[in-house]
Amino acid sequence: MPFNRKILITGGAGFIGSHVVRRFVKNYPQYHIFNLDKLTYAGNLENLKDTSEASNYTFIRGDIVDQTFIDELFAVEKFDAVIHLAAESHVDRSITNPLDFIMTNIVGTVNLLNAAKSVWQNPNSQSQTPFLFYHVSTDEVYGSLGKTGLFKESTPYDPRSPYSASKASSDHLVMAYHHTYKLPVVMSNCSNNYGSHHFPEKLIPLAINNIKNNKPVPVYGKGENVRDWLFVEDHAAAIDLIFHKGKIGETYNVGGNNEWKNIDLIKLLCDVMDKKLNRERGTSEKLITYVTDRPGHDLRYAIDSSKLQNELGWKPSVTFEQGLEKTVNWFLANEEWLNNVTSGNYQHYYEKMYSNR
Repeated sequence: MPFNRKILITGGAGFIGSHVVRRFVKNYPQYHIFNLDKLTYAGNLENLKDTSEASNYTFIRGDIVDQTFIDELFAVEKFDAVIHLAAESHVDRSITNPLDFIMTNIVGTVNLLNAAKSVWQNPNSQSQTPFLFYHVSTDEVYGSLGKTGLFKESTPYDPRSPYSASKASSDHLVMAYHHTYKLPVVMSNCSNNYGSHHFPEKLIPLAINNIKNNKPVPVYGKGENVRDWLFVEDHAAAIDLIFHKGKIGETYNVGGNNEWKNIDLIKLLCDVMDKKLNRERGTSEKLITYVTDRPGHDLRYAIDSSKLQNELGWKPSVTFEQGLEKTVNWFLANEEWLNNVTSGNYQHYYEKMYSNR
């Protein structure tokens, strides 16, 4: 069957990216989905084992910072859409080594924009489908909220970490290419995601792994920081909807309407884990360990996603309790996956597989 679209998804082996790739490959057999990923520590092809043999799926290993590679890839494949998720995303790592975030999140995005612009402007392009560059970003670009209020699409940017500053820069560049060159773009900014296949350096998967192994569960400061938690499958559904129905030049905020203090979230997770592991209630809470807060730790994020809900009809499909139980069940049932990604075993396999490509 001939494909009627060629869509490049960057960072498709990562946490959110793998859910988006899986959804598009499964739901749109008429699309040819190309997954571009560098396969760093957080990019894991084991996330897509159930997708790897699909006839409408192609994996490409590469680095978006490599301008020559990106230009050649677009010239050959002539994609008619890009969903850009590839990013360095861990705040603590950005504090330690900000340059990696500058290169991937800013330079890599510009490389993609330039290559996309060249294909879009090429009069010999064979595609009959309108071009689209979809940039996926974060609510952290808006800075920190007080005890009240929500981030809206019109909220002024006020990034507080090297990570959020690099993402803010990439957001501005995407919109600059739209206004300057008329490149068709759409953008979304999401709150904290959780769910299956999440690399265990982030709060929820780290806590699940540590509780299971009776290790300390670190909580920054007093655990007073508040985040709006979004189930990753709901986020993938929102990306699908925005990709197909979003208005060119618009930004859509995606949130779970689901605020939790970190300490309350961890205590809820401890209760869930005690039940799943047949432990006496309160056992896992004893593992909570308060650690020195990280520099520039934003107090509160919360998303107003009413624009997305009112204009495109999206809404979360699960409560936090339902989503958290699904997440815990997945991690407990996929111990081999967790062991492989934490040990790096899968990396050796894929390094060998792709070393000569």
